Amino acid sequence: MSDILAQKQLAKWREDPAQMIRDLFDTELDDWQKDVCDAFPKHQRIAMQACKGPGKTAVMAMLIWNFLLTRPHPKVVCTSITGANLQDGLWAELSKWQKRSKLLSEAFEWQKERIFLKEHPETWFASARTWPKDGNAEQQANTLAGIHADYVLFVLDEVGGIPDAVMVAAEAALSSGIETKILMAGNPTHRSGPLYRAVTTERHLWYVKEITGDPDDPKRAKRIDPNWARAQIEKYGADNPWVLVNVFGKFPPSSENTLVSPHDVEVAQRRNPPPDSYADAPVVLGIDVARYGMDRTVFTVREGPICYEQEVRRGWDTMQTVGYAVHLINKHRPDAVFVDEVGVGAAVVDRLRELGYPVIGVNASHASPDERYYNLRAYMWAKMAEWVKTVGCLPTEARDLARELTSVPYEFASNGKMKIKSKEELKKDGVPSPDLADSLALTFAYPVAPKARWRNNAELTQRVFTEYNPFPEV
Repeated sequence: MSDILAQKQLAKWREDPAQMIRDLFDTELDDWQKDVCDAFPKHQRIAMQACKGPGKTAVMAMLIWNFLLTRPHPKVVCTSITGANLQDGLWAELSKWQKRSKLLSEAFEWQKERIFLKEHPETWFASARTWPKDGNAEQQANTLAGIHADYVLFVLDEVGGIPDAVMVAAEAALSSGIETKILMAGNPTHRSGPLYRAVTTERHLWYVKEITGDPDDPKRAKRIDPNWARAQIEKYGADNPWVLVNVFGKFPPSSENTLVSPHDVEVAQRRNPPPDSYADAPVVLGIDVARYGMDRTVFTVREGPICYEQEVRRGWDTMQTVGYAVHLINKHRPDAVFVDEVGVGAAVVDRLRELGYPVIGVNASHASPDERYYNLRAYMWAKMAEWVKTVGCLPTEARDLARELTSVPYEFASNGKMKIKSKEELKKDGVPSPDLADSLALTFAYPVAPKARWRNNAELTQRVFTEYNPFPEV
């Protein structure tokens, strides 16, 4: 390295990473990024608690280059919430900044999972590592195991969802060496784990930088569009969990880990609006089809604010489910029929379509139409929760439905989007399948307007809506 750059210059950049960034990349840092760069040479542990999109991955990449360039024979280990996130985020950012520097491009080799100094490829490097999501603590800890050197930097991106075992392995390496560091950043999506501990019970060990997109905060991240931030606050409210995480960069309150509270349900069960207040509301039928032997097939009819008594069946095959769906369609003349089409539900959707009924298959894993939510499942649950809290009328004796509505928690994915666990994930956690709540949630899958033409069209009425009831005893 002495042939490339004077040792005096390296020593200066080591103590002043912001100056190196200006010199090598010809770029200016935001104020909060300067704070992190100033703290980097002085602190062993640095944590960034960030809102959505402030530029945290960029500053992490630039500090990795600072460590690689200014320490002799350093070892840098990088990980993230997933391998794809690491490759698409931090690792790609490292490549971006290397290309902007002639010095780094000439001195270092960038590869898919490794960056190394060409003169010392075995001892002077950064590596990308992933940890097994389904592995035990020991297997996860092995992600960062075996790293020993005088100069070591562990970098954890999107740390909010990284398991404790990975952090334990990183901290173990801090006990030896001349200069060993941990640099981590993430959105405050989980009230547990390494980031949460760093900013609460272990704050005395960490330099913590809180990064906000609050449009009224003079120290806010300048890369966050203030108009966008104000729109989110105005639309959803400053105390909305999604706004807290993504706009303000704050942890959601622990008291709100479910979308619906017992009080919300009690109020919804007491509502009794006059019939003329929802005379023009659409009628929607939601059918959650059982996937396994002990699961329940649930039929839910909702007319605007009114959720009628749900119909529950066990052990039915798809043709029995289709038959009863036909009965309910004939009875209620819904404006839309939403059927969970995952698994055996696909056969129910196909048969109802074959019979000519207005049915829409719903796959909860599909994308949400609202950017706040991880997938369509989270979107449906959020719309249902909003309905319960504002206008929804729940059956007064629906104890099981009330339990399910108030027992399924939300969480945040690594991208800051709100997520509701799938049935399979809930079962692994020992939580019964919320079939009743899922059936009601299906009625919010897509917007529905009353289609009076269906009811007035004699040809369609004759063809689709009949008096046939395959279950006359019901």
